[in-house]
Parts: sequence; C-alpha cells; structure tokens
Amino acid sequence: MAQRFELHPVNPQPRLLRQAVQALQGGGVLAVPTDSSYALVCHLDDKAAVERLRRIRGVDERHHLTLLCRDLSELAQYARVDNRQYRLLKVATPGPYTFILEATKEVPRRVSHPARKTIGLRVPDHAVTLALLQLHGAPLLATTLLLPGDDTPLNDAHAIQARLQHELAAVLDAGACPAEPTTVVDLTPMGRGDDPVVIRHGRGALAALGLA
Repeated sequence: MAQRFELHPVNPQPRLLRQAVQALQGGGVLAVPTDSSYALVCHLDDKAAVERLRRIRGVDERHHLTLLCRDLSELAQYARVDNRQYRLLKVATPGPYTFILEATKEVPRRVSHPARKTIGLRVPDHAVTLALLQLHGAPLLATTLLLPGDDTPLNDAHAIQARLQHELAAVLDAGACPAEPTTVVDLTPMGRGDDPVVIRHGRGALAALGLA
C-alpha cells in the first residue's frame, strides 16, 4: 500500500524525506513532484525496481529513462559532455528539460538505450525533489508519470495514490504539479558538430535554449 507523505513545497520536512529515502533503498518506486509533472523514480542500481518502474509506465528497454541529478557537476559524471553541450546545459538547468546525451560507464547498461548507449538527464527545479536527491546522495532513475492509455501525466497526489496504491512505495505530496512533461532535446548531434534535435516540445521553452 502506497504511503502519502505531505511535504511543504518549499521547505520539505527532513523526517519525511528520510522515510522516502528508506523506501527507495528498500527497492520501492516513488511518485515525486517536479517542475513539469509528477515522475516515477527508483534507485539507479536496483534491477527489480527498474523493471517495476518500466512495468508501471508501460515501456520497454528502448524507451529512454532519465537520470534526475542534483546539479550539472553530477550530470557530467554520468554523461559525456563537450564545451558546446555544457554551455547549453548551463542555460537550461535547473528546469523542465530532459537532455539525451552519450552515457558514461557510470550508467548501468540495462538503463541506457540498448542501441545508442544514451541516457536522458535532467536537473529538476523543484525544492522537494532536489532535497530528496540531496539526501539520497545520488541520481535517481525517473520517467514521467504518464500511465498507459492516458493522454496527460498525473499531477494530483491523491489520484496517484488511488490508482497506484499497490504499485508504489510512496507518493510525495507537495501539491499539484503542471500536467505537462518536459521538453526533450537530443544533444548527441552536437558532438558531431551538428545542431541539437528537439524530440518533444513540452513545458520547457525552446527560446530559452536558442532553438525557437
């Protein structure tokens, strides 16, 4: 049965965050708020939790999962980033953007794209999720909480708990999020001297990246 932790959206309670981290370390999948929509997250190195996350989301290993990172320095540990890519990332983070980059060896092979060896990365601009990442001490594997058959992501903690009460360990309730996924930009062409490619135009403004 999924627990629901009511957290202050700006100053989340450390006691509840510690309980959420314990749930992650115990193999649980959590629903967490972000600056775009709620997301499903789990421990990066927990194979069973990753499989459960994919099953809830209804996607296979060809679907890009995302690493939620605390900051750019952590992001660079898990992706190969050149100077041109870094300048764009610096403008866009934290924010409602997911970037596709070449994965480093720090990323388990089972969570990177099987053909391209790439991974999605983002730094969310949400106090609760950033505090969770800080306390956890490492990136979390994530995907938008868009369930099979739905047209928009879930953004209400009560509804999430009701629909996924037997699938999740916990829901972090910090109030409603925007019901719009991130903008997804593939930065791998930049490594060949080409322009980035917009995969999905979501909440993040393209003009902020110079791509409008």
